[in-house]
Amino acid sequence: MNINATLFGQSIAFGIFVMFCMKFVWPPLVAAISDRQRKIADGLNAAEKAKADLATASQAAEQELIAAKAKAASLIDQANKSANQMIEDARVQAQVEGERIRQQAREAIDQEINKAREGLRAQVAELAVLGAEKILQEKVNPETHANMLNQLAAKL
Repeated sequence: MNINATLFGQSIAFGIFVMFCMKFVWPPLVAAISDRQRKIADGLNAAEKAKADLATASQAAEQELIAAKAKAASLIDQANKSANQMIEDARVQAQVEGERIRQQAREAIDQEINKAREGLRAQVAELAVLGAEKILQEKVNPETHANMLNQLAAKL
């Protein structure tokens, strides 16, 4: 065999093989590689976007937490104010009720004092009549005496 012819034949076979590979094998390989590169780039972009979304969501959650804490503090403050107002209202109502009870007691005492005065007047009148009877040694008319006492009471 002739080495030159073999080399020449192998060169032609290699050229045909290279052309065949460039026409049929190389385009699908390049397409698969570029598709894979595109998928990797899309995945990296999606990861970056997810990272940014996570940071945004974390910030939003923190702001919501701050707002919730502020609202809770406001509600607690409002509840404390309401409780203090209720306590103050109850204290005022108790004072009013205490004053009313004191006033009723004063009125009852005044009535008892007036009753006692009337009772004492009646007893003084009886004692005066008895004393006058003893002094005069005669019986005094009680109706006349009652009229005199009423006139005396009217002057007092």
